Amino acid sequence: MEKIVINGGKRLAGKVFVGGAKNAASAIVPAAICASGVCVIENLPIVEDLGSFRDILTKLNVKCEMLNDRAMRIDASDVKNVPVVFDSVRKIRASYYTMGALLGRFGQAEVAMPGGCDFGERPIDLHIKGFQALGAKTETSGGVLKMKAEDGLKGASIYLDIPSVGATINIMLAAIRAEGQTTIENAAKEPHVVDIASFLNMLGANIKGAGTDIIRINGVDELKGAEYTIIPDQIEAGTYMIAAAATGGDVTVTNVIPKHMDSLSAKLNEMNCTIIEDDDSIRVIADKPLNAVNVKAMFYPGLPTDLQPQMAALLMTAHGTSIVTESVFDDRFRYVSELMRLNAKITVQGKAAHIQGPAELTGAEVTATDLRAGAALIIGGLCAKGKTAISNIAYIDRGYENVVGKLRELGADVERTG
Repeated sequence: MEKIVINGGKRLAGKVFVGGAKNAASAIVPAAICASGVCVIENLPIVEDLGSFRDILTKLNVKCEMLNDRAMRIDASDVKNVPVVFDSVRKIRASYYTMGALLGRFGQAEVAMPGGCDFGERPIDLHIKGFQALGAKTETSGGVLKMKAEDGLKGASIYLDIPSVGATINIMLAAIRAEGQTTIENAAKEPHVVDIASFLNMLGANIKGAGTDIIRINGVDELKGAEYTIIPDQIEAGTYMIAAAATGGDVTVTNVIPKHMDSLSAKLNEMNCTIIEDDDSIRVIADKPLNAVNVKAMFYPGLPTDLQPQMAALLMTAHGTSIVTESVFDDRFRYVSELMRLNAKITVQGKAAHIQGPAELTGAEVTATDLRAGAALIIGGLCAKGKTAISNIAYIDRGYENVVGKLRELGADVERTG
């Protein structure tokens, strides 16, 4: 079994390049199914999830060709609407975007329920309600969702109970070729929602309001190909910013959109870090003792839930008691027991974790319980005395490109073994 092994106590310093946004790529790549022409997607992240999507699309008779490590040519001219029940579907959460893409193009689809990280209940009921509002009849049987719009998809007014990113994107994918106008109220506003809407508009879709509470989609008859460059990864950038702060480092994160990082930058500044922004980079300097702060993970423009575990790891090094509250998912503190193996002082009460710092962290054998939990363990290991060995690193590979190489360039003592 492969592991990431860290000898902690090294201060991170230097520059690190951030790849394309995994959460955007995970929707844009399957969204290419909607186009009748050729799409070229650039600035892709080099992560395992991308390989799973290539496998899914290939089985749908979509031609996928890597032009280089970060660019893919996708030709869905001859896509076949076969049941999407492959093993790859159950490996990744974002495989559910094939539901909206196929439903939008063919008016019907059969897709296995998605896999991905397990940190509590993650239903797709809002996706299904959206498809139903557009005129699709749905049935779930044997872990497969079957959808069919016998009279074609029709525009509708849809209100989301919560601003779900996945539901917002999936409804957009289905509605872009529906007859008439679709309105999504209480829509998600995350940067990758805007990125996907921009990509679809490049294909010829008519989407307005992405990035606001209300998105309006006017259906079109056909979508053609286009070239598109994905935005930088907000979560990868945030992870390295947090790692810099945790190790008392001085790190410049490049290929970022600083505006996307506002919530994190403000919190790090509150903790006593110095944040210097440039056009496409952010420098984090942590040369003073860190203050304890309270953090609430929430929908954009709040602090992303995908940075909540990493922030918890950082707060183990701060002076005083911090409270981390999770408002998006029900059970996203499963990683805490692994951080406690490093001698963290954390108590979980419902949706809040109380963290006492600074803890005298010591290395240990730990296991990544999900993708972002793995990132939190890396940060903990960087701060701990002695050796930390992280297993189950397939989770980490799903969302972080060359994490060991990038950390080594910043001065970390880290390697892959096994």
